[in-house]
Amino acid sequence: MAAALILRPLLPHQALSNLEAFPRNRLAKGTRNRRHSCRKRSAPPLVASASATGATGTADGTNGNERERPSSAAEFGTTDDIKAALYQALTGIDRGIFGATSSKKSEIAGLVELLESRNPTPYPTDDLRDKVDGCWKLVYSTISILGSTRTKLGLRDFISLGDFFQIIDAAKEKATNVIKFNLRGLQLLSGQLTIEASYRIASKTRVDIKLERSNITPDQLMKIFEKNFDLLLTIFNPQGWLEITYVDESMRIGRDDKGNIFVLERNDDIQL
Repeated sequence: MAAALILRPLLPHQALSNLEAFPRNRLAKGTRNRRHSCRKRSAPPLVASASATGATGTADGTNGNERERPSSAAEFGTTDDIKAALYQALTGIDRGIFGATSSKKSEIAGLVELLESRNPTPYPTDDLRDKVDGCWKLVYSTISILGSTRTKLGLRDFISLGDFFQIIDAAKEKATNVIKFNLRGLQLLSGQLTIEASYRIASKTRVDIKLERSNITPDQLMKIFEKNFDLLLTIFNPQGWLEITYVDESMRIGRDDKGNIFVLERNDDIQL
């Protein structure tokens, strides 16, 4: 069997016993015979930068020139056009992890639905090894870390969240989530939370995910998170099911059993 999933984080109030996180060449092709690593590649000019388009970020992670949610697929000629619009909509919101306005979420949801309506892989679990195997990077999630939870985890000033990667090993039916952290202070410290999970195919579009183990490295970072480690796990816990609603050579979209959306881009050129 093969694997395509997103290890799905849960909201902080959900039970710990129900213990997922996340190509530069966004339109890159060729997915066979990948090694299970992530090596960085340069990004093509798929969408204009925020400065080039006049978009301005705000304190709540939104853009000043947000547009309305697209009304129909007729506004876009190709799937690549929809992807370009989606990446533009994601400008300045830091993957949505620290929140976004309702209008921005609505815009993104509309673009996601348009992509899902053009899914080139209607039965993804039949082709997990070719379509999903390898490394993926999270670019958007409706899961958010807000308020007192963000403060308790030190994610306002002391600790910053880096990239979220997910490595799928279809042959072993395993998925590994890697969440990067950077600590600011007298001496910069970097580390990561690693979550390993197994999965099984539940249908033509769905996989069931089971948490296997998790750890934080290095030890200095573990000591910082030790008091709130359970809280951290409730956020990034993958257990549950995931519906794969879109997947092609460069992008994957999923929806979990709590109604959350996850958008990932292929990133096989990053060495973790």
